[in-house]
Amino acid sequence: MNKISSPNSSTLSRRDFVRTTALAAGAVALSGPFIRTARAGEPGANSKVRAGLIGCGGMGSGDLECFFLNPEVDCAVIADIDDSHLANGAKLCEKHSRPKPDLVRDFRRVLDRKDVDLVIIATPDHWHALPTVMACQAGKDVYVEKPLATTVDEGRAMLTAAQKHNRIVQMGSQWKSCTHIIEAAEFVKSGKLGPVSMVRAWAWLDWQPQLEALPDGLPPAGVDYDFWLGPAPKRPFNPNRFHYNFRWFWDYAGGLMTDWGVHLINMALMGMPPVPPKTVCSSGGTFVQRDSRETPDSQIALYEFPDFILEWEHKSGVGVGLNNRSWGVSWSGTEGTILLNDAGWELVIEKRKANLEPEKHKSSGDPRPAHVRNFLDCVVSRKPPVLNLELAHHVSTVAHLGNIAFRSGSKLVWDAEKERITNDSRADKLLGVKYRKPWKLPYAKRA
Repeated sequence: MNKISSPNSSTLSRRDFVRTTALAAGAVALSGPFIRTARAGEPGANSKVRAGLIGCGGMGSGDLECFFLNPEVDCAVIADIDDSHLANGAKLCEKHSRPKPDLVRDFRRVLDRKDVDLVIIATPDHWHALPTVMACQAGKDVYVEKPLATTVDEGRAMLTAAQKHNRIVQMGSQWKSCTHIIEAAEFVKSGKLGPVSMVRAWAWLDWQPQLEALPDGLPPAGVDYDFWLGPAPKRPFNPNRFHYNFRWFWDYAGGLMTDWGVHLINMALMGMPPVPPKTVCSSGGTFVQRDSRETPDSQIALYEFPDFILEWEHKSGVGVGLNNRSWGVSWSGTEGTILLNDAGWELVIEKRKANLEPEKHKSSGDPRPAHVRNFLDCVVSRKPPVLNLELAHHVSTVAHLGNIAFRSGSKLVWDAEKERITNDSRADKLLGVKYRKPWKLPYAKRA
């Protein structure tokens, strides 16, 4: 039934960046059919896998369509606090000739279901951790959008839950499955660039919206705003803080650092040793979009790793960024520099060197189908997916530390083993988050 139950390229826009239009069945070679493995208390094995979707806004609907590229996937149930999102989700299922899903507002009704094999979580960031942890406890595998959550402690709780309950969890940063990015990173790791001491990642974006001043008021009809807030602090409803715009407020997200930064920092670190940073400092502010947002529209973060420096920067209001690319990644070694974005990658050699030739490689296309397919295959094989929670937590932590350095105004010293900031107690407190009652996060140190 469909009854809604209530709870007790260098010029890509963000939407193009995270939801490219090439979601066609032939966009990427998909592996063989998924054979569902029965678990205790569930129906026997068959050729179908049943997903539950939590959050059916822009990202959730895009993820659902990507999962539907795999003919064995059905959607049994969709949860969202906005009735209009639920209606759109039902239309997507009909569009793709899938059975009608049940529609609920409370995500816990998804986790209660014995016929749900895996959960797709595409909520605002502040709602990533708790559904993921509870899904692991309920025996569900999880595909959760980036970043893992709003804090380092939440990410650690998610990783603990996945390990404790032996769940397959993939973070939805699709570029980890992008062939031309993998090739560029492998070139860096081959040593042909020589020692790489400087890595850069950047996003200069000219399409960021200006938040017109709007008064507090009532939420739209068909929206459970208190449930949307969930563990976040209680605040009056304001359109500027809701749906898409949540990402510009610390209660719910981390601005461009965790929106685009997690993607690009992930790409940058793909070519480097898997080690944590030692220190991080950051500077920035709101210089262009002087409105109600809290996160900076311009920011630089500098990370000191044992053998290299990573620089992240983002800037609103302009679209011609470093190396004439709106966004990208560069690795600079003694032999040359690799420049990378969605259009492909390029090797620029040092003029005094003669042992390398310039190279150019075109884009390998939309990586999202391959990223989802990797997750589905790992659900069967029980092997770690390409962006499993250990890697996802590492990448998200790097981004969170950049924001904490900005907010504290300190150069932070990071103890990765203890996951503590050792030189600034105020900054250390920002690693955790206090949940609004009655919400509690299992396995969290300070939530």
